[in-house]
Order: sequence, then structure tokens, then C-alpha cells
Amino acid sequence: MAKSAAAALHTEPKEPNFLQKFGHDFVHGDIFTKLSFFVWGLGYIGHGQLMKALLVTFVQGFALYFLAFFGVPNLAKFGTLGTVKMEMVFDVATMKNVVNDYDNSFEILLMSMISFIVIAALIAAAVMVVSSNYQLQKIREAGKKTNNFVQDINVYLNEKFYVTLLTLPVLGVVVFTIVPLFILIAVAFTNYDQQHMPPNELFTWVGLNNFFTLFGGGGMTSTFGYSFAKVLTWTLVWAFFATFTNFFGGILMAMFINDKKTKFPKFWRTLFMVTIAVPQFVTLLLVRNFFSNNGIFNTMMRNAGVTGFLQNIGLVDKGLSYIPFLTQPGWAMFTIIMINIWIGVPYQMLIATGVLMNIPADMIEAARIDGANPVQMFFRIKLPYLLSVQGPSLVTDFVKNVNNFNVIYLLTQGVFVTQNQALAQSNAKEVDLLVTWLFRLTQDYYNYKMAAVLGIMVFIVCAVFTVVCFHFINKKEAMFS
Repeated sequence: MAKSAAAALHTEPKEPNFLQKFGHDFVHGDIFTKLSFFVWGLGYIGHGQLMKALLVTFVQGFALYFLAFFGVPNLAKFGTLGTVKMEMVFDVATMKNVVNDYDNSFEILLMSMISFIVIAALIAAAVMVVSSNYQLQKIREAGKKTNNFVQDINVYLNEKFYVTLLTLPVLGVVVFTIVPLFILIAVAFTNYDQQHMPPNELFTWVGLNNFFTLFGGGGMTSTFGYSFAKVLTWTLVWAFFATFTNFFGGILMAMFINDKKTKFPKFWRTLFMVTIAVPQFVTLLLVRNFFSNNGIFNTMMRNAGVTGFLQNIGLVDKGLSYIPFLTQPGWAMFTIIMINIWIGVPYQMLIATGVLMNIPADMIEAARIDGANPVQMFFRIKLPYLLSVQGPSLVTDFVKNVNNFNVIYLLTQGVFVTQNQALAQSNAKEVDLLVTWLFRLTQDYYNYKMAAVLGIMVFIVCAVFTVVCFHFINKKEAMFS
């Protein structure tokens, strides 16, 4: 018992974190290790690593050059985003009107964001250089020989080849994802719109005003709060039905085609694969023409008497000679969901086929022996198995449908015109998703500030849904292991 108590009291020391390790290395390092925090190459020179010293000195010098000539001048104006507007001034030397030395608010914002990232990267790199030099110091103090430059290269081509492979992708993520994301967030706190368009005009910081506007605090003339509530509701409704109609439709289609009683299963599978083979945008544009007010589908419905029947039961206005599949809100929403089922079910059918084929045969046989009918086997065995395997995929599909630009935009652009003046005032439509509303605000109305706020809202909606769903997804799959 005494030994057990002593063992319980004895705990292994925790691994030092990144900053603790840096502090230890800096304090216990020699003069070259300490100097390497400020001038990277000095440490490597002192520890006999000349080629590495030249390389890191070049990288540090390039970064400092960028900060000196581009970063600092723009960071100095970051608080105002510029104060000098572009205008024509008379140049006494040339006796001509010339453009003055003006400020470009977007350039200041962009270069400032890049500068912040460069500064953070310089600090992180300096910390790693100190740790690297401390390791070299320890090797030399132990009387061992340090690797030369060629040996270090071989290390990154063999033991640490993963670092070499990940370097370019990480740089790509920084340049094409992180920097634009920071700019998007920053623009949400400015008044960047058509009236404040660089380089002719300046824009500046407005704090949380744009968020107040989006949530109904923009004054009596603002309808963004109303529009945001309408568009967000439809976005969530659309994402729910687009995800689960395709999921269950794909399962039923897979079970039907793979049933032993179904004749010519390969023919049916190939037939439904056609919708995947044809590019989606081509399909959507053709379907939009089919379901237009004067399209072939409306002609067929009118000749068959369906249009008149729908008028009699009140689903179509009496004054219309067509079914407004894509021109009235209710009909357009229903039609969009139905068309998405036709497009998405074949893809889900293929996934469901693969999953259903992997259900253990002995489990199905045991259920059949116990007297389970097909419905019971579906809800007790097949569906739980499908959900356990495709749970993460369903979350991904929901997020993808929240941002499903193609289906909504290609089916309704140039066809659907909103009659809701409150929505029209905010440049939104009843059939808009958050992402299509965002696109229209930027491409058609140059309202970048509100588009940036919407972009943040889309991220929040997707992030919250993902976190909540993954929290409840059972990853153990104990039932089917």
C-alpha cells in the first residue's frame, strides 16, 4: 500500500510548452544563442553553420526589407486607413495637372494585414532559431560534431521529408486563405461600399455599426435586419431538406436497385449516373428553361389541364396561364428542392450502395432468423449503420448546402424577381441563400462592408452547426465493430 501511495504521488514532469522551452533555451544559451534571437545568422556563425547562417540571414533580411519599405508606412496609417484623397493638383515644375500622392485605403488594409502576419512569422521563427542554436550549443559542449549543411538537407529529404512536403501547402493556405480571411473580417468593421470605393474615395473604421445594421439597428430606413432573418431561415430550411432528402432518397434508391427482385440493376444504376456525368451547371441551366413560365414543362401542364386544376384549388393565381415554378417564392422554393433531389440522389445512391454492401451478412441473417421484417431491419440495423458511417459526411453535406451557390443562383438568376420591397431595399430575394445574397452585394452593388459581415455570419452558422453535430456523433461504432 505504501508503495502504491508513493507511486500515485510520483508523477512524471510535464513537457514544457513552446514558450517555456524558448525561455529555458534563451536563459541557458551562450552569447551566440542569445544573439540569434535578434540576428538569426550570428548564432549559426558562432556554432559553425555558415551556409545555414547565410540562408536565415537572407530570409530575415528580406522580411525586414518588406517591413521597412512597405509594412511600416502602411501600419502607420492603419488606424485611419488613409486621410489624403485622390485629386488633381497643379505641378509648377511641369505646368500640368497631375494626380497627388494619395492614400489607397484598401492597399493600406491589405499591406497592414500582410505585415501583421510577417511580424508574427518573424517572432515565431526567431524563437525556433534560438531553440535550434541551443541544440547546436549542447552538441558542441558534449564534444560531438554538428551536421553540415548537406547533412541537414538530407534530413529534410528523409527523416523530416513531411516538413518539406508541407511547406508549399502551408504557404498556400497562408496566402490564399488566412490573409483573405483576415481582410474579410477587417472589412466588416469599415464603411467600404460603392460610396467609399478606392482609389477615388477613402473608407475608414466604423466599429460594430455594420453588425448593428444587420441585426436591425441601422435606423428606420434599414431593412437588413428583416432581410437577414428571412434569408437565414430559408438557408437553414433549404440546407436541411437538401441534405436529408438526398440522403434518404439515395438510400431508398440503392436498396431498390440492389434488391434481388429488381431486374436489370446495371441499367438502372447507369441511368441514374447520367446526372453525375453531365456538368451540373449545364443541367441547371437546361432545367431552368424547362420550368420557365413559357417553358416546355408549363406547356405540358397547361395542355394536360394540371394548371387549371391547380387554379381551382387555389395553388395558382387565377390570372396566370402558367405554374410559377421559378417566379413566385413558395413555388420556387419547392421547385428548387425537387430539382436538387433529382441532381443529388444519384451521388448519394453510390455512397449508400457501398456502405450497405459492407453491413455484416451475419447480422442481417440473425435478424431474419429472429423474425425481423424488412422495415424492422432497415430501422434497427441498416439505418443506424449508415448513420454511424455517414454521420460526418452528413455534417459536411449540410455545411456544403448552406453554401450551395450553384443550384440557387443558376436556377433563379434573371428569372426570379422579388416583390417584397423590404427585401429589395437590402438587395435580397426570398430564394437567396446567405452566400448568394453575399455574392449579389459584392458583384452587383459593391456593398463590401455588409457582404463581409454576411461572410462572418455564414462562418458562424457553419462552425456552430459543425461543433454541435460532431459533439453528438458517436464515433466508437461499438455496435458494428
